[in-house]
Amino acid sequence: MRLQTPRIQRPYYRNGPEHRAGADVSFADIVKLFDFRAIKIGRWVNAAETQLAANLFFDAFCDLQSLLQVPMSVISLQGELSLTFGSGGERGVCAFYQPQGRLLALAKNAGGGALAHEWFHAFDHHIASKMYPGASRRAFASDCFIHNAQVHRHPLNQQLEQYFHALLLSTAGNQPSALFRRSAAADAALGRLYYSQPVELAARAFEAVLWAAPLKNHFLVSGLAPGQANGVYPSAGELDALATPLQRYFYWLGQALTPK
Repeated sequence: MRLQTPRIQRPYYRNGPEHRAGADVSFADIVKLFDFRAIKIGRWVNAAETQLAANLFFDAFCDLQSLLQVPMSVISLQGELSLTFGSGGERGVCAFYQPQGRLLALAKNAGGGALAHEWFHAFDHHIASKMYPGASRRAFASDCFIHNAQVHRHPLNQQLEQYFHALLLSTAGNQPSALFRRSAAADAALGRLYYSQPVELAARAFEAVLWAAPLKNHFLVSGLAPGQANGVYPSAGELDALATPLQRYFYWLGQALTPK
């Protein structure tokens, strides 16, 4: 029987610029440059796989920074975010974000492609208390929005709320969006609540916007079929309405945080 090469050892497609000048980087480099709080590598990840993963994470975070047009500190959420690679988690779960400890985790061989989705979960959690002063420490901004939490009035917050509005509500704002309704129908067919949760809708739409961008990195986001998969991803038309406020928000955030 022919053994399959572990996924981490096979190339991930990307078409972006060279960030490392052909050199290897370490996870220590990633912590230092992006100011992550910590990175933990699983005991079953060998030295060669650790090196491959460090290069993949570095390129993916640099590409994410380019796509969002933000400083490096935004990628680590101002130093709050910790990373885990190939450690912990549950069987069958390729990636997850854990609010307690603000931890983003990717499985060694199945986590590639889920980084953008989980990063937006982390961002959604990070920004909640800044947008909604009354939010709990475990709250996500997308949930606060749908529950009509009192927002701190600021142009940046209003721009992100435009994204949540386009994502979750009809244009008039008095009905659920078509994407929400399709996601709820998918949940009903499966007999569980998952796709229609605001936090999941927000992360799926974020990764779909990145997937549609000319800059591709399949370790950051891959395997999407917008408008398919039971309709739980935005259609091409919906993507336009979602991409505009999202891209404006991160551009303005980057401008606000970049030293003049």
